[in-house]
Parts: sequence; structure tokens; C-alpha cells
Amino acid sequence: MLVWIRHLVNSFNYWGVAILMAVENVVLPIPSELIMPFAGFRTERGQMTLLGVIIAGTVGSVLGGLPLYYAGYARGEERLRKWIERHGKWVLLRGKDIDRASDRFSGNSFREVTLGQLLPGIRGVISIPAGVARMNVWLFLLANFIGTLVWCTVLAVAGRMLGRNFTKIHKFLGPVGWGILGLLVVALAFWLIRRRRKRSAMARS
Repeated sequence: MLVWIRHLVNSFNYWGVAILMAVENVVLPIPSELIMPFAGFRTERGQMTLLGVIIAGTVGSVLGGLPLYYAGYARGEERLRKWIERHGKWVLLRGKDIDRASDRFSGNSFREVTLGQLLPGIRGVISIPAGVARMNVWLFLLANFIGTLVWCTVLAVAGRMLGRNFTKIHKFLGPVGWGILGLLVVALAFWLIRRRRKRSAMARS
């Protein structure tokens, strides 16, 4: 898996990141927890820019959520579930993936889609209950964009900071998603503050 991700990103740079993040929304075992940190690692080596990686990953992921959104919108939960039970193995989806996402989707749909993008195992399928609920597509895209932007930024910066140890993110993020995400957000804030202070010191000197 990692070899394939490396090859695609090394060959196509930002397009590779965008394509992988788009596919990740449907083919769940392609983890963004490896895609974005590896791209972040490449920015540390000067092969890509951090901003470019974050934009490519975010745009790719947001667009990749549309097929499942429209599938839920057009077919409804029960018909889609039956299709997935019969054919889902071809896209590595299961009925319980819908159940897990539907359990998270209640009340404030905008909030649920935004937060769903920060949960490993949920972010790829949260589009289905959003479509089933006939959520406004523009609100869906905005919520998806906000959550995905945070997710991609944290993972890319973490990959840049960890360097060759970027694969550790995938190892630990799944079991303790929220805890690790919180630590990464703190690390990101610390890194940005230190960088800003360094620039201010250079400007004064």
C-alpha cells in the first residue's frame, strides 16, 4: 500500500495527492493517514510545498465525497445497503460502514459532516447519510471542505515534522483517533507559533 502511495505521489506530485484522497472516500483501505503525512514529508525535503499539498488533498477529498453523496441521495439508505451487501466488495464497502456513519449522522447535519471528516473510518462514508438525508449539496461541500481542510493540514504538518517517521501516524491514529488528532493539533499550533516568533526575530535583526 505505502509503496503504491509513494509511487503515485512521486510521479504526479499534487495530482497524485488529489487522486489518492479522492479515491480514499470510496476505497476505504487507502488511508489518508499515510497519503497526507507522506506528502508532508516531501515538503520537508523541498519537493513540494506545504500549502500545495494541503490544497490538493482537501480538494481531492471533497470532490471524492460527491459520488457517495449522490448515491445516497438517489437510491436511499435501504436500496444502497442492498447494493453494497451484494456488490460492495468491489469497492471495499460493507453494510456496517453505512451503519457506523449513520450513527454519527444525527441532529445538526452540517456539524456531523464537518466532524465526520476528522474521524478515521467515518470520514470516507459520512457522505452517504448526508445524501440520504437530502442535505443541501452546497452546505455538504462546505462542511466537507472545513473538516477536510483541518484533517489534511494536521496530517501534512505532522508528516513534515516527523520526517521519515511519518508512517507512525497511521499506526497510532486509528485506535485513538481523537486523542492523537488533539495532540497533532497542539503540535501544529506549537510549530506555527515557534515559526512566527522566529520570523519576527529575524525581521527585528
